[in-house]
Amino acid sequence: MASNPNYCNITPELEKLAAMAKENSRIDPDDFVKYDVKRGLRDLNGKGVLAGLTEISDIVAKKIVDGQEMPCEGKLYYRGVDVEQLVAGALKEGRFGFEETAYLLLLGKLPSKEELEGFTKQLSYYRSLPNNFVRDIILKAPSHDIMNSLARSVLNLASYDDRADDISLPNVMRQCVQLIALFPMLSVYGYQAYNYKSGSSLYIHAPRPELSAAENILTLLRADSSYSFWEAHVLDICLTLHAEHGGGNNSTFTTHVVTSSGTDTYSCMAAALASLKGPKHGGANIKVVRMFEDMKENVKDWKDEDEVRHYLQALLDKRAFDKAGLIYGMGHAVYSLSDPRANIFKKFVEKLSREKGRNEEYELYSMVARLGPEVIAGERKMYKGVSANVDFYSGFVYHMLDLPLELYTPIFAMARIAGWSAHRIEELINMGKIIRPAYKYVGSHTDYVPMDQR
Repeated sequence: MASNPNYCNITPELEKLAAMAKENSRIDPDDFVKYDVKRGLRDLNGKGVLAGLTEISDIVAKKIVDGQEMPCEGKLYYRGVDVEQLVAGALKEGRFGFEETAYLLLLGKLPSKEELEGFTKQLSYYRSLPNNFVRDIILKAPSHDIMNSLARSVLNLASYDDRADDISLPNVMRQCVQLIALFPMLSVYGYQAYNYKSGSSLYIHAPRPELSAAENILTLLRADSSYSFWEAHVLDICLTLHAEHGGGNNSTFTTHVVTSSGTDTYSCMAAALASLKGPKHGGANIKVVRMFEDMKENVKDWKDEDEVRHYLQALLDKRAFDKAGLIYGMGHAVYSLSDPRANIFKKFVEKLSREKGRNEEYELYSMVARLGPEVIAGERKMYKGVSANVDFYSGFVYHMLDLPLELYTPIFAMARIAGWSAHRIEELINMGKIIRPAYKYVGSHTDYVPMDQR
């Protein structure tokens, strides 16, 4: 809590100011149609306004059939490589895949064995914080919001970097590799500091250079640093699937916008973190978990389709959970028939649920994934298909791994920093102009009125 008792108070005067701002800042929704403004930079069919070009990832949700654009099963490619093959390849060879994924995204090619070993050594080399950083920055002002803690730590790292403002390619590559290496430490240490402030024991484990990112996350987080083979591999798959998702998602577009101004890497990544934190973006899996907790309390028989369907209908009717009228984890801005990341996840979620003895919950998730689109289609006009997205399963995975809710979105960030880094480098290489879209003024002009005449 703030030491100043008035710090968080909202006074009646501020309530009036907020009401006045609301009254004088509202734009007529019809004006967006009148001036052909694509709200959210998307048209009614969900197609995004083309804002740039990229070679980093490709999201496929439609195909051309007889000259017509038709929805198809979703596909995701990292630098042209199907992410499903990327996950399968690492598992088949019994190794972790996130480091290979980060190399692929940053450098545009799959690494040889020697190149991957060299890159992994670079990550291990940079997996150390400046002297006393944990004590002076992380432990001093712990926050319940680990994303805020992470962003603050990233900005503070600039103070320890003598070349913080140098945007030459070798230096930005160094900063990006450092941040990929450090995000797990900054996030987990931020959580441990908050946990300690809340009355729990404080654990600050050192990372182990021979371990992968996924293994180090579990090592740093758990009191005894223990984990099973399958736990680490499922978390590694989570990191791989969340590492990148096109240039148009909110946080990656933020990365491009901020990079185009010529600013430093730390400011750029702090801005991307601020974007990812929102519940409409990286925070969505938390909503899914909380929705299912409410569902499990209110649905007596988890195997009764009619009862589950009734609950889903209540969600849409704003009578259940947070009364927002949403079935969280259903639908995606781009995908229609399926989210390939969710399809990949589902196979491994089932195996992990068996290992953890949580088969009944998995069956409930599967039923909602099947019934949810039917319930939504029966209520709302659909411009494209609806299916379970990656957030639908990721929260359940983190829950089974006994990861604290406070780290769900930071884990997304630990993965997505690889994609952000690739896009920052791509923008720097191809940067021409600062990104500055147009906004049309739709207010009126008025004369200035002297103070004594108002």
